[in-house]
Amino acid sequence: MNSATLPTLILGGGFTGLFTALHLSHQHYKPPTILIDQEWSFIFKPLLYEFLSGEMNLQHLWPRYDYLLHNSGVAFLRDRIQAIDLQQRQVHLASGLHYTYGKLVLALGGVAGYFGVEGAKEQTFPFRTGEDAMALGGHLRDCLQRATQTEDPQQKRTLLTVAILGAGRSGIELAATLADLLPDWYIPLGGQATELRVVVIQRGKEILKGDRDRLRQTAQTALKQRTVPVELLLETEVTAVHPNTVVLKRNDQIEEFSAATIVWTTGTAINPLIATLPIPEANRDKQGRLKVTNTLQLPDFPEVFAGGDCTVMANPLPTTAQVAYQQGAAIAHNLQALSEGRLPVPAQIGLRGTLMKLGLNDSVAELFDRYEVKGNLGHLIRQAAYIDLLPTPARNFKVTAEWLSDELFYHIAKV
Repeated sequence: MNSATLPTLILGGGFTGLFTALHLSHQHYKPPTILIDQEWSFIFKPLLYEFLSGEMNLQHLWPRYDYLLHNSGVAFLRDRIQAIDLQQRQVHLASGLHYTYGKLVLALGGVAGYFGVEGAKEQTFPFRTGEDAMALGGHLRDCLQRATQTEDPQQKRTLLTVAILGAGRSGIELAATLADLLPDWYIPLGGQATELRVVVIQRGKEILKGDRDRLRQTAQTALKQRTVPVELLLETEVTAVHPNTVVLKRNDQIEEFSAATIVWTTGTAINPLIATLPIPEANRDKQGRLKVTNTLQLPDFPEVFAGGDCTVMANPLPTTAQVAYQQGAAIAHNLQALSEGRLPVPAQIGLRGTLMKLGLNDSVAELFDRYEVKGNLGHLIRQAAYIDLLPTPARNFKVTAEWLSDELFYHIAKV
């Protein structure tokens, strides 16, 4: 088969993969293109908390790939990727199918990393997918209902306690959401908000490591102001997780913490498929992520582009939605350039700010690291930003693919 007619394969349907596909469609990219993911639906991860709480419509946050790619010219294949052969330019799938590609896009993201903590994988809830959110929500409602019917004070306290392991952005956003949400679920059952506990357990000395001090202070204040004030256990190491129990090490002492709901939000590990690629250590970082050129290509395999959580650039960028979708746009642009005989160009990734959910109808928006907008207005800005990113084909694509409209930022900057 002529290399010009070989398909472009996009592995992974997260932000980088999906937006690569959508941009290629918008550019009328000629080579056949196939997006492969093991799930039927895309999950809009920045709004996973709204998915859990029901604040936003399910169909907007968890749309099917075949719906998103309808009439796009990009084919969708639901299958599990079994192996990637970079030398032979082949991708093997669990179904037995295999494809030889002309160009390849690696957008596989990461997986939950448990770092050898005994029982962590088996006894905690992850919070990365739509299925995770549904499982957690169902479990929490069950715990609340059982708490209203038990006569055992200790059992009731355990049922009404949520332990969130990890104080990064995901852990803090989830804790703040649950601290407002759980009373809404529990009080109609005859319970009281004061009976509920939401506790964040963090090995380090501070929450939101790597973020700005102002953002950290805003988050700490917001956690105290929730309907159920969020408790922080800092400088506390999780050594094991058993059913309804977290084993902790604090001040050189071993303790046990009881909670019927234990959520793991700490750390991301490299996708096993990325780990198996024949890429030398010199072209990986300490976590095993792939080092990419400024054009988002693999140094030894220029026909392979990569972005998202499985990669790192020379100037490392945060693993956020705004970075991932901009990488998708850059990859699509360079694929189009190569198809037209032009050279790829360096990706231009702009960071316009940080958006964090800090409770129901409460968020903080840090814009250009200069302006901080909190509370309900921050919530509206965050919602507007992410709604503009929702990849629905009914919306104008130019609007869909932008972080925030320049006009919105212009007016905020004048405040």
